[in-house]
Amino acid sequence: MSTMRLPEGIKVDNDKTFGELKFSALRRTRFKEEGGEVTTEVTSRTYDLRCKVQGEMIQVTLPPEIPEKTFEYGAVVELVEPEVGTVADRGGVTIFIRAKDIALKGKGGNRPTAPTQPQNNHQTQPDKKE
Repeated sequence: MSTMRLPEGIKVDNDKTFGELKFSALRRTRFKEEGGEVTTEVTSRTYDLRCKVQGEMIQVTLPPEIPEKTFEYGAVVELVEPEVGTVADRGGVTIFIRAKDIALKGKGGNRPTAPTQPQNNHQTQPDKKE
């Protein structure tokens, strides 16, 4: 049996795969860990988005150079260059979604606004060593 490797992830069509996406909240920020200590250097941020096609909340991870997103709760957004990847996990497979950015749908750019709901579910975690 051959193994398929996709180091760049699986490219997807936004409309067919996700449909309408609505911004929910920042789920977690990961920080770099050096010598057992957590630094202030962000390694990624993960957001919860309500996904119409999938019928559930999805989590999307953005790279550290993208500033924190503070769109209004329920704002319709789109993913910039999304890709889906997988990781073997205890006999199963975990699917993850990464994107270059999250932008307001139809605005052609990233125009965040102040959040309208408190985001107290925000978690900070050190980056896992892989």
